[in-house]
Amino acid sequence: MAQPTDAAPTGGELRKTPLHGLHAALGGKLVPFAGYEMPVQFAAGILGEHLHTRDAAGLFDVSHMGQARLRGDDPARALEALVPADIAGLATGAMRYTQLTNEAGGIIDDLMVTNAGEHLFLVVNGANKDGDLAHLRAALPGGIEVEHRDGDALLALQGPAAAAVLARLAPGAADLVFMTAAAISVGGIDCFVSRSGYTGEDGFEISLPGDRAEGLARRLLDEPEVEPIGLGARDSLRLEAGLCLHGHDIDGTTTPIEAGLTWSIQKRRRQEGGFPGAGIIQAQLRDGPARRRVGIRPDGRAPAREHTEILDAAGASVGTVTSGGFGPSVGGPVAMGYVQSANAGEGSELGLMVRGRSLAARVVKMPFVPQRYYRGRA
Repeated sequence: MAQPTDAAPTGGELRKTPLHGLHAALGGKLVPFAGYEMPVQFAAGILGEHLHTRDAAGLFDVSHMGQARLRGDDPARALEALVPADIAGLATGAMRYTQLTNEAGGIIDDLMVTNAGEHLFLVVNGANKDGDLAHLRAALPGGIEVEHRDGDALLALQGPAAAAVLARLAPGAADLVFMTAAAISVGGIDCFVSRSGYTGEDGFEISLPGDRAEGLARRLLDEPEVEPIGLGARDSLRLEAGLCLHGHDIDGTTTPIEAGLTWSIQKRRRQEGGFPGAGIIQAQLRDGPARRRVGIRPDGRAPAREHTEILDAAGASVGTVTSGGFGPSVGGPVAMGYVQSANAGEGSELGLMVRGRSLAARVVKMPFVPQRYYRGRA
């Protein structure tokens, strides 16, 4: 997540998620984010919440995200006209990460798409959801229905203890592997559960009716391994995991190839195109992009924040930091940003302009911490 101070202006009264009352009861520090009043942290603080999620299990309220169902005549093929991923090839219960692209190959938004059997289930970013849904309705054929699940909540249970915790309320959840989903009863509540998340840890996202969300959240928080986690730790967790945040690391001016998301475009779509900006993206696949998103480790202790200028070894400007801060699990500052491709090789020496001084840094491989997604028993 972005730092709350980066939230886009909402132009009206802040909305509240179904867990707003619980956040207040738990002493959460509430701030504006993506048009909602959301908790940035709880009593343990950002550092404590981050480390707890890495060590045990954290519960996040991500109900501000946009949830939608696509129904109609072959919605998968219809959606492929707007995204570069292979959606038609998704098996029932499988999910993919992809992007809505524009004619320049830029990323309007990134999203998760699941083949839920009778429909496609989409999750888009909270700050962009109104625009995304309008884009889908305008661009998809008339026979495709875009059903916004505005009243539903979305909880994320993340961390190495998440599977054991959820299995106490939903034994069937243990059968899911990373990037799969199913309709599952959790504590007697009909939910749609995916084994996914945005922390780099094993975990689940649980979609359910808003009026049942607080009850389930309280049951999960009653488990000894689980603590509530706010936006601050969500941001530091995803940064350590090397995951992009729309509006910061990716936007309408960055292509999936520049962003290091080539893996999200399957072979068939790379070859056949048929999505906005396909020609530009195919050219970058063939020739390479002029710039690339890279991981950066400053040599000292000073963090490089968003918009920090990046220099090459000779002192020439070669890029900009898009996300940066202290990595609690790394024990030092981490950042990501875009540099000219000539400077993108692992180990390349860089300078970061922090408070008027160039601080030494280097390009490193991402993620900054090992990913621990559950892909099945070996």
